[in-house]
Amino acid sequence: MSEPQVSIVMGSDSDLEIMREAGKALEEFGITYEIDVTSAHRSPDRTADYARKAAGRGVRVIIAGAGGAAHLAGVIAAHTTLPVIGVPIPSTSLQGMDSLLATVQMPAGIPVATVAIGKPGATNAGILAAQIIALADSSLAKKLSAHKEKLAQGVEEKSRKLKASHN
Repeated sequence: MSEPQVSIVMGSDSDLEIMREAGKALEEFGITYEIDVTSAHRSPDRTADYARKAAGRGVRVIIAGAGGAAHLAGVIAAHTTLPVIGVPIPSTSLQGMDSLLATVQMPAGIPVATVAIGKPGATNAGILAAQIIALADSSLAKKLSAHKEKLAQGVEEKSRKLKASHN
């Protein structure tokens, strides 16, 4: 396998079901990725080392998913200049609102692009990573345009079916 362009990382393997959605989106566009577990709280040195070394391994975007206190994306962003996309995981009784706020409320100077809570957010994180990479890859940009057109065609088809069933 070639060097991963995107690194998907999560705070716990219990987040894997959600974070796989980011991988599925990347696969749709032919983007190589790796997937791993590291914790901002339980393995802070490992997390900092992971973030510092990612660019040297060819990674261009990091997608970080975490629940609860959800500091993973922010800690990673503090240790790299790569774009970091945070995926809030709904892992507590607060249904991901705690994760969302912890991920999105970064101090000035340490940006984390934050997507929706859960699987839709993980899918969007994969697509956003593809869009970032496509800035320097015209063939990938064409795949993204085709993806948007496919979405639009799906809406048109649903509209036709709805109108046909009500006539």
